[in-house]
Amino acid sequence: MTVDLVRGMRDVLPAEYTLSRHIQTILERTMSAYGFQMLDTPIIEHRELYLRKLGEDLVGKVYEFSFGGRDLALRPEWTASVLRAYVAGMQDQPLPLRLSYAGPVFRYERPQRHTYRQFTQVGGEIIGGLPPRADAEVIALACAGLAAVGVTDYTVRIGHIGLARELLSRFNLPERTRGLLIWSLERLRAEGIAPVRERVLANLGTPPEGLELPVGIDDEQAVVWLERVLAAMQIDLRTGTRSPSEVIQRLLRTLRRADEQPLVDAALDRLVRLAAIGGSPDQAMPQLADLLGVDSVAFRELQAILELLEAHAVPSTCITIDGALGRGLHYYTGLIFEIYDREGNQLCGGGRYDDLVGALGGRQPTPAVGFAYGLERVMAAAAIEDKDAPQTILVAAVHDDDYPYALRVAGRLRASGYTVVLDVRRRSVKDNLRDATRRHFTAAVIVGADERAGEYIVWRDLATRTEQRIPFAALGGKV
Repeated sequence: MTVDLVRGMRDVLPAEYTLSRHIQTILERTMSAYGFQMLDTPIIEHRELYLRKLGEDLVGKVYEFSFGGRDLALRPEWTASVLRAYVAGMQDQPLPLRLSYAGPVFRYERPQRHTYRQFTQVGGEIIGGLPPRADAEVIALACAGLAAVGVTDYTVRIGHIGLARELLSRFNLPERTRGLLIWSLERLRAEGIAPVRERVLANLGTPPEGLELPVGIDDEQAVVWLERVLAAMQIDLRTGTRSPSEVIQRLLRTLRRADEQPLVDAALDRLVRLAAIGGSPDQAMPQLADLLGVDSVAFRELQAILELLEAHAVPSTCITIDGALGRGLHYYTGLIFEIYDREGNQLCGGGRYDDLVGALGGRQPTPAVGFAYGLERVMAAAAIEDKDAPQTILVAAVHDDDYPYALRVAGRLRASGYTVVLDVRRRSVKDNLRDATRRHFTAAVIVGADERAGEYIVWRDLATRTEQRIPFAALGGKV
């Protein structure tokens, strides 16, 4: 069990860790410039927090376990945890509230290139932010962070859950069936209509044999018919935890499922048209207008987001409209987006989730929108020079008597902002210079009797192989 748990996870060695921390710092700094404040949440949460709204694809990847009589889970994503923290302790804060975060998440999925079962998300949420301005801001912020780490060649795929919801509102289908159809959009494009139809209808179930409703009766007549049938079968509805009326209504919903099949077929025909729409805004928006009408609330909202992205200076050439975009998380209610690098790796994603605060026990309905980077994938796509990284200096004493002076030199250099490595192996001068060069240190300072007596150092630049003599008193600033 232990071996299987860690398979697909990995150690992050010093060089990679240093670079990832540098990139993470840049992303955090970018979000801070937009007014986002950092918070942290536990890695372990109650399992129920994630099972409510994640969707079946992600729920199946949650590391879950029981301990102390409680059902727990390792955090598979940050949004639900952040919203739980907001509901628990920040509902008295003025809105909108911009919160950012960074830390590990865990998903039991097949490891592949730049995809691990433990990875790091860096992201932010605007709680109380209204569309379209807050939606456009999170996309613009996501792009700004990528630009800051040197990722300039990317594609922003944008969709809107409201488009599918509006199409399905034209059919008299239960909310559960609509949900199944909406979250089958990506499968609809990838697999075609037949397997999706089969899956949706299988989830609807079939009426018990011999209890099909008579054709043409309405719900009131159906209730009377069911009461007579159950009475004739001598079935007592008062023995369970539900009232007889609740049992009748539940059974009626089951029997009505057969009536949903023609509606499901008609709804799928519309969704196929939506899933087929994709391309640049100039290409896709007219197609969406034809399908939904220019008076569609979701269409107008999407149009407004695109106009604001232009004002944010996000190039329209990097934007693709995707009618089938779903992201697999069932808490989304409006805008959804993903950003991909030129090799097709997803770097970040997010969207709007106006119902999640209420679902987690918030005092009042609160709109919210957010996004998260996958740090490991951003790092693989980044092209930056670590100009802010401290320079590393080797300080070595020739003899034991020189070591106290070497310590003074090291302390002064550290106070000036350098990273200083002291020789603790009593190497020779030649070996120390060779070791410092091999480690790509910036410079070496070898301290001997002359330097100690004269209160100076000799700074050996390892890249240019030049030397300069510097008084100890002058080591207050960078060389």
